[in-house]
Amino acid sequence: QIEKAEKPIDEAAQAKRLQSREQKVSAGINELLIWVKDIVRNGILTVPEKGAAYWDNMARRMVDAQASGMAAMVKNLGATNFWNEGWQDNFMDKLLQLYLVAEGYQHLPGINPLLQQDIRSAIGFTVNQDELRQQSGLTDTWLVIGKESRDEEQITIEQNWLYGLKSNQYALVLHFVVRGQVAQISLSAGMYLDAELSYFPSVIPYRAIIKNHAAAKPGSPNDIQSFKGWHQVSAQETSLNSRLPFRNEMPFMVEALRPVQYQKQWWLQDQEGYLCRIALGFKNIWQLMALSGGEPLTMSVIGKENAYRPLGVWHQNNYKTI
Repeated sequence: QIEKAEKPIDEAAQAKRLQSREQKVSAGINELLIWVKDIVRNGILTVPEKGAAYWDNMARRMVDAQASGMAAMVKNLGATNFWNEGWQDNFMDKLLQLYLVAEGYQHLPGINPLLQQDIRSAIGFTVNQDELRQQSGLTDTWLVIGKESRDEEQITIEQNWLYGLKSNQYALVLHFVVRGQVAQISLSAGMYLDAELSYFPSVIPYRAIIKNHAAAKPGSPNDIQSFKGWHQVSAQETSLNSRLPFRNEMPFMVEALRPVQYQKQWWLQDQEGYLCRIALGFKNIWQLMALSGGEPLTMSVIGKENAYRPLGVWHQNNYKTI
């Protein structure tokens, strides 16, 4: 049997396509920056009055410019809940992230190579996962601390957050599953696996792919290197933001947190008495209260800066998702 020869890669054609895309992205970014500056120049008090078309038109322009990541950021900006008290802070934070990525792309040559990768990923440029799999990864026993799924058209996007028991590293593993099919690797919150993960290039390695894996025996709270309270989390947040100011929310393991109600809102109180707000939209507060029974628990939370939502807790030496 004669093996069919692999078609050689036309590197010149690849380079030409990439150059064409870079030009489209640059043109789109220029328009986006004018749009952002107009929002700031005109003030944000009238922003809630803008209709859906205002955001959709710019998002579509970013899609046309082959900058899908920027399109998603524009849509997220338009999805701000303008009925919430203090929406201005949330809106300006998202607008600033959009601006930082756009400005960063215009100055790529003078930027740290890993930060360049973060900017390109935020814009929508992809990384060759076959090449990632060829690189050496991080082998550890991983606990799946949380899982969330959402549907976008015909695709289900699974977010799996993992914690390495030996390395004390966190990872986000994304699965994109076409409707009617199943993911190549089925992960469920609370499971343990011995696995090698390869991280995407970044100044803060976080998103990863699983190169190989096997089932692992359950761990215990003693295996967790958790933060002692919100002061330590805040210090870590400051460090992360200094390296990647447009990063997304990330998970943390924090010990001795207790849900409390204060000023008609729910908060997580650490062992020193400091409070951090539970993110709006968290629906499982009564399940959390039942597990806590008023006692502090080591908890995995995900969020950013001043609001977090619980993913799971250690209860009677077992990890339980919420």
